[in-house]
Amino acid sequence: MRRLRSAPGAITFLAVPDDAVLPTAGALALAGRPVPESAAFVHLSGALPLGALEPLRTTHLVGSFHPLQSFPEPRAPTSLRGIVVAVDASGPALLRRLNALARAVGARPKRVGDGQRVLYHAAAVFASNYVDVLLGEGVQLLRSAGWSEKEATAGLLALTEGTLASVRKRGVVAALTGPVRRGDMTTVERHLTAFSGPVADIYRMLGLIALEIAKEAGLEPAAAERMHRALTEKTAATRRRRRA
Repeated sequence: MRRLRSAPGAITFLAVPDDAVLPTAGALALAGRPVPESAAFVHLSGALPLGALEPLRTTHLVGSFHPLQSFPEPRAPTSLRGIVVAVDASGPALLRRLNALARAVGARPKRVGDGQRVLYHAAAVFASNYVDVLLGEGVQLLRSAGWSEKEATAGLLALTEGTLASVRKRGVVAALTGPVRRGDMTTVERHLTAFSGPVADIYRMLGLIALEIAKEAGLEPAAAERMHRALTEKTAATRRRRRA
């Protein structure tokens, strides 16, 4: 085994899809002498461990650099200001370089090791991708009620932005509002009668999660128990009908 250099030279970022990181690393490792041993290789995946660069790891420093931001299309460098960048590296010198790079673009570096990456990336999916999905479902419900897509999107975006402002100011628990937080069982039951299938299942699932936050926020135990029944009894009845 050749000795790994302790200080990185040039850094090559592998800006490829997750499934292509390991094959690309393998191809670079097979390139041999044309690749300087001083070169470091860094992937941009939020989900993959450093092991995705394993073919290069015995002879090169490797790392990860994942901006905690969504990029559905090219965005200006200013979009990196104030965000978190998850970093990790196989050596302290490369880690310092990646930390410095994150700060240079106005971001805050945070080390996320291999053992944390699955939960880290799942959290990002909840806070980004699934917010988009839930807004899309809300838009469809309003369109079913006769709204135009433009009206529904504008109305719900204003609501979402207000919620995010409350979370920023007060935190997740204190910012929770709505029928689950109030213990308004009748309203929840009316919602559940308005739709069925996967949408109702998602509503119940999210309602149960909201209920745990509502209890932390101070919802009385008796009201919490009634709300739990409202969110689960019809699910059990539906399952019994399906089995029959």
